[in-house]
Amino acid sequence: MTINDFELAQHVGERLQQRQMTVATAESCTGGLIGHLLTEIAGSSAYYMGGVVAYSNAVKQSLLEVPQATLASVGAVSEETARAMAQGVRSRLHTDVGIATTGIAGPGGGTPHKPVGLVFIAVATPNDVQCQRHVFEGDRPSVKQQTAAAALQLLLDVLHLT
Repeated sequence: MTINDFELAQHVGERLQQRQMTVATAESCTGGLIGHLLTEIAGSSAYYMGGVVAYSNAVKQSLLEVPQATLASVGAVSEETARAMAQGVRSRLHTDVGIATTGIAGPGGGTPHKPVGLVFIAVATPNDVQCQRHVFEGDRPSVKQQTAAAALQLLLDVLHLT
């Protein structure tokens, strides 16, 4: 974890505590890295309720309530899936906020329409779902780290708006 990741996770935790809000994570391409970053902060049990690493479509459907029709029509790496994952984890873990990542970390798996490094990050609150599309460069660990940092930044931005 870089110092920036640590500081970002600290800021997220501080903001969640100030707002007396809780968060849960639904991670695919990051494989639990966001949950790891959040739990590196002492006292994170006050606001981090847990997470689901939903690598397979079956888990996305069964645990996060991502509609099969969504996965069939636009695929796992899509804005629609990221939004559904964030809403699903928020609902399932009864938190104020849900954050989700889905993407292609590489080195394989990319296509011309969905290249390696393509990631969707979504943050769901009771009133809204914000989603960002990114195309990160670098090797697999770099894409995962960039995704986790961008996810924490989006979460912090959303918390400032709520």
